[in-house]
Amino acid sequence: MKRKNLLIKLLFSVLLLITSLACLAEEKNLLYKFGYKIQPGDILSISVWREPDMQLEVLVKPDGRLSFPLVGELSALGKTTEQLKKEVTDGLVKYIPDLSVNVAVMQPDGNKIYVIGKGNKPGEFVMSRQLDVMQALSIAGGTAKFASLDDIRILRRQNDKQKVYLFEYSAVEKGKNLSQNILLQSGDIVVVP
Repeated sequence: MKRKNLLIKLLFSVLLLITSLACLAEEKNLLYKFGYKIQPGDILSISVWREPDMQLEVLVKPDGRLSFPLVGELSALGKTTEQLKKEVTDGLVKYIPDLSVNVAVMQPDGNKIYVIGKGNKPGEFVMSRQLDVMQALSIAGGTAKFASLDDIRILRRQNDKQKVYLFEYSAVEKGKNLSQNILLQSGDIVVVP
């Protein structure tokens, strides 16, 4: 009987690992297609080739804007590095012909999620890559012994409206209703009652 239970647990673990790997592959495809969206608090490296005075690390301010020499204030909020690169290039081309601009995210400090309630280590977590709900719970040290695992909620603000996603841990743990294991977005709050 113990061997049978151990075999079932092992089989479930392998199934969960395969599902997670498939989700990660899907995430990489989405990131490649849509790119990382710049958030307030991110630190960016913006450099212009052969212009030593224009190789800066800049902080995206709380309003989503940043400053760059000769270009002035730019809105970076929600843009990809490619989109921001085009804006910087467009702003500099009248001053510097044949320029080459590079924009890179050095620290994605604005890309945060929050796990609150009965997580073992609730708090604010920087997402250096996309995470789903199960991964967020793992980063938060799992859940407390008496947490209501089938009543977990994900709060997301979209266009000044709050949206709630339901998450039943036991269903996902059994490999069922995996669609509720959504990819988290910057600012999401995972509530573990």
